[in-house]
Amino acid sequence: MWKVSNSSSFNQFLLLAFAETRELQLLHFALFLGTYLAALLANGLIITAVACDHRLHTPMYFFLLHLALLDLASISTTVPKSMANSLRDTRAISYAGCAAQVFSFVFLFSAEYSLLTVMAYDHYVAICRPLCYGTLLGTTACVRMAAAAWATGFLNALLHTANTFSIPLCQGNVLDQFFCEIPEILKISCSRSYLQEVGLFVFRACLIFGCFVFIVLSYVQIFTAVLRLPSEQGRHKAFSMCLPHLAVVSLFVSTVMVAHLKPPSISSPALDLVLAVVYSVVPPAVNPLLYSMRNKELRDALRKLFQWVQCQHQ
Repeated sequence: MWKVSNSSSFNQFLLLAFAETRELQLLHFALFLGTYLAALLANGLIITAVACDHRLHTPMYFFLLHLALLDLASISTTVPKSMANSLRDTRAISYAGCAAQVFSFVFLFSAEYSLLTVMAYDHYVAICRPLCYGTLLGTTACVRMAAAAWATGFLNALLHTANTFSIPLCQGNVLDQFFCEIPEILKISCSRSYLQEVGLFVFRACLIFGCFVFIVLSYVQIFTAVLRLPSEQGRHKAFSMCLPHLAVVSLFVSTVMVAHLKPPSISSPALDLVLAVVYSVVPPAVNPLLYSMRNKELRDALRKLFQWVQCQHQ
């Protein structure tokens, strides 16, 4: 029987288990392992292809490389610990480990959203202002925008993590989630101590909404410009460039909105667990597929990479 602490002096948290029986725990381990290895392979291939193929050394693929790096790091933040707990038949995560997980998840989550906003701007300039593309998205500008996305995530994570773990915890150490998540930690905090964190959430919500509006407005102008193109081939090329990014943004935003904005009346630990898997595990594994399906340049680069590897083993 797990002991629940009544103070904030404990040195570990207890995460929500996927299953109680040993067979289901091993099934969870196997499913997560397969998903994790698939995400590592897919994102690793994109990183390698973009880095090695000089034809992909453009702003769009530069940002795609950063997106793959963020996806790799994001899924590595939550899944390995969950797999280890299932394999060892435990629910525990240390206090320091929980803080590190919160920081890493918020950092990578925020940086990815910022990067998706930057990628929307890249597509806008490429389609709506092509003559200015080299000026507005030169090497220095791309590096600065990518650095700004990572820095935004770091600052956001630093503020939220420092504030969350400065709040006294009065209602035990059991978290109803398979990884350390700020809303779950707030549920076990002292009732009057989390107002500052709520204020930070409101501030972050405003930033998220601002980025979302920017993405929407960018795509309104993009589709308006694309529909005016006289050439069907030109329209097809523009749509092929934009649709993968739009699919990634839609998956990212929709899963988070469903997980965090659902009515409290339908909330339950089992549903929250499934939704958390959907928004924290599925996107990093699916994003590489979304980007490679309609991208001929990327598929050609991956084919060349496979052919080179095959030649090395002959």
